Amino acid sequence: MLLVLGSLAMGFLVLTVFVLLFPSSFIDREFSEEVQEHSNPFLDTVMKGVSIFGYMPYSAIIVLGTGLLFLLFKHKKEALFVVLTALSSLVSLGIKILVNRPRPTDNIVRILVKTTEKSFPSGHVLFYVVFFGFLTLLMYEIKSIPKLVRYPVSAVSLLMIFTVPYSRVYLGAHWFTDVIAGFFLGLICLYGLSVWYLKKPVQ
Repeated sequence: MLLVLGSLAMGFLVLTVFVLLFPSSFIDREFSEEVQEHSNPFLDTVMKGVSIFGYMPYSAIIVLGTGLLFLLFKHKKEALFVVLTALSSLVSLGIKILVNRPRPTDNIVRILVKTTEKSFPSGHVLFYVVFFGFLTLLMYEIKSIPKLVRYPVSAVSLLMIFTVPYSRVYLGAHWFTDVIAGFFLGLICLYGLSVWYLKKPVQ
């Protein structure tokens, strides 16, 4: 696991250096062009729907709402850790400020959703990996939750994790390297949060 974690960290650092040297690379432009070639009104709506949970106030609503549900069913520890997934937004914001990479512009890509924050890494992807990834872990760990709930929640969570990177590029909100960096950083944060959650209390 340490090897995987080290590889993710190295991958994120390499991507960070790459975007600092090449803020608008040929790779990013080509990937955006390929993704947006297949655009249509129906897919526009679907991709906006996939991304909506990463925007305020929706992100706060799903975090607090999910935390409240766990609390109502007497899972206090789980409720706390679900709320802690929101800290991923602070991680994203801090790195965005440091790297200061501009968003894609409408003279290069088709922009369906305009945003004002910086581009690297993708805060949506980072948040989805941490929040929905941790929710998937809880569905595996808490056997008292009925399978009719655990399986659909896990399936939807994994679907959100793996579709949001495509969504962000499709909507013209991010470059390919932004979403990959967000995915790597999200996995690192998810690992740290999961280890903390699974740690047995000292007797």
